[in-house]
Amino acid sequence: MKATLYHNPSCSKSRQALTLLTEQGIDIELRDYRRIPPQHAELVDLMTRLKRPAHDLLRSRESEYAAAGLSPTASDEAIFAAITAYPKLLERPIVVTVNGARIGRPTDAILEVL
Repeated sequence: MKATLYHNPSCSKSRQALTLLTEQGIDIELRDYRRIPPQHAELVDLMTRLKRPAHDLLRSRESEYAAAGLSPTASDEAIFAAITAYPKLLERPIVVTVNGARIGRPTDAILEVL
């Protein structure tokens, strides 16, 4: 099986997800979303695969959240624009497989799509 991991190597949860995927023998494509921010269509796809609202893709405690003028009632378009402008806002880690996608908080949640 192949998985895409939206990864931040400085994040302990992201490193835990990478370790778990490696231990499971998964072929991993690392996606450094900070270096190449996800664009609108990719974010729509993530939201659809996660089966969660767009706001769940956000790290709302980051200073960029307030700087982008976001709130729990922000539109999907505003959220996607903010993530593209401030990729640090994207919740991590996110694992995507042919079986769907999961945010790895807790890390074991990613096992649901393997």
